[in-house]
Amino acid sequence: MHSKPTNIDRNYLVDYTLHLADSSLIMGHRLSEWTGHGPMLEQDIAISNIALDLIGQARNFYQYAADIENSKNTEKKVTEDDLAYLRDTFEFKNLLITELPNGDWAQTIGKMFFFSAWQFYFYQKLIYSSDKQVSAIAEKSLKEVTYHVKWSGDWVMRLGDGTEESRERMDAAIDYLWPYTGEMFVPAQFELNHEQQVTIDVRSIKKNWLDKVKGVLAEATLTVPEDAWMQSGSKKGVHTEHLGYILAEMQYMQRTYPGLEW
Repeated sequence: MHSKPTNIDRNYLVDYTLHLADSSLIMGHRLSEWTGHGPMLEQDIAISNIALDLIGQARNFYQYAADIENSKNTEKKVTEDDLAYLRDTFEFKNLLITELPNGDWAQTIGKMFFFSAWQFYFYQKLIYSSDKQVSAIAEKSLKEVTYHVKWSGDWVMRLGDGTEESRERMDAAIDYLWPYTGEMFVPAQFELNHEQQVTIDVRSIKKNWLDKVKGVLAEATLTVPEDAWMQSGSKKGVHTEHLGYILAEMQYMQRTYPGLEW
């Protein structure tokens, strides 16, 4: 059962839940591309299960966003499928790092580690949201993300402190991904509802995230890149070209056959 949507500005809350849903959905979709292509059977299964976890998180947030929308508009009902499959690129609010290509195994692992560490500290605070439904989704998601960050962190150390080639690949992945980490800690307007304690201040988790990343990279004998210019814009609907290709594939059936039911 879903709790009644909070009484705060509901447009605000819809944008917030869509941001969280979109990030999990796009990251989950990317990781699912490894299914059947993992470096070994055990890791193939592991990353596929992590993809399912993320898509499950996305579904919970989409369902809540739909509940909020439907409580405002009694004429035209929306569903979780509408929000995932019938929105255009500029309407998505996922973090840019989630839509980047998988690349090689090192790039996928680096992307997953940075994102999972962010989710870990984010959900740790979001469980105290004054919105009961947001809090409940965060609490359930945190249990899954705790494993995600450990699994990906172990792989960062395994690759960084492995062979010369694995280290070079992990180093290259970190350098490529680093400019996409900054926007994780830059709040959009819809994230600034701190008065009613529904949202959290993402700036408050940056130190924890950075300490975790530095610790893992140090153990992996890898270097943390120096801060420089960071990519941004995703929360306002400004994305890389990669998101359009993802949505073209992911949304094809629903857009080609509107209202299709299995």
